[in-house]
Amino acid sequence: MNATDGRFSGIYKCGNRTLEMGRKTLIMGILNLTPDSFSDGGRYNSKEAAVDRVAVMIKEGADCIDLGAEATGPNSVQISAEEEMERLLPVLSAVRSRFDIPLSVDTFKSETAKEAITAGCDIINDITGFLGDPDMAKTVADSGVGAILMFNRRTRGDDFPAFEPISRRAVRELTESIEIAKKAGMTDDMIMTDPGIGFGTTRIEDAELTGSILSLGMQGKHPVLYAASRKRYARVFAGGDMATEMQLDYATAGLSFTAASLGACMVRVHNVAASRAALDTFDSTFYAFANM
Repeated sequence: MNATDGRFSGIYKCGNRTLEMGRKTLIMGILNLTPDSFSDGGRYNSKEAAVDRVAVMIKEGADCIDLGAEATGPNSVQISAEEEMERLLPVLSAVRSRFDIPLSVDTFKSETAKEAITAGCDIINDITGFLGDPDMAKTVADSGVGAILMFNRRTRGDDFPAFEPISRRAVRELTESIEIAKKAGMTDDMIMTDPGIGFGTTRIEDAELTGSILSLGMQGKHPVLYAASRKRYARVFAGGDMATEMQLDYATAGLSFTAASLGACMVRVHNVAASRAALDTFDSTFYAFANM
């Protein structure tokens, strides 16, 4: 099938596994292993709780699981690679031994990435887009796993031309991230991009980035992961600061539908079931006709 609107269609390579993009919108389920996550910190820190949670997400329709052991919200405190690995590796090994599903690890530290890859992860999800750790690109490329490169306004602060639209800045910095990845030896089909919703952005900028998904995938060269689950942008549609978790998940499901309609190949969410229901509605119309 050829993409009908500039979205990516084909195989995303991640180590010895592949994810097929272009026949349905895929879901990455979130597994937070942090005590201080903005959403569900502390719920799944033990191996038993984590394994049980992954089983639930797979049953609900997750195509991939993303494990993160360091909170990255606006008020989070950075931890050492040693502490990150202490939280991550026992759970990652337990999940890997139990489930045959692609596993992503959310880290911007090459030391953690190297150990996570050895423990069986298939994708490194770097919120700095390979712009934070100079050793990350080579670590990922040499291993053959896939990469998710996120635009992050915090990485370089406000050092950009005055009045430059956030979408243009995101394209520029993601292009740089992709060039770093390819120079290290990665191919286009090993690279996914992420608009970076909520990472130093305003809600208006989040809306602009959402509407620019195809550009951020370089018009079909790379699949795009959309990650707005339970973030401040979702609160806009869930009733504001007093929104309940359920309201946030419904708003996230709506954003998942919107992102898919605008070209996202995968969404990263806490509540898989809610977004799967919304995406099944989208997929049954868009992809049914696109694949004819």
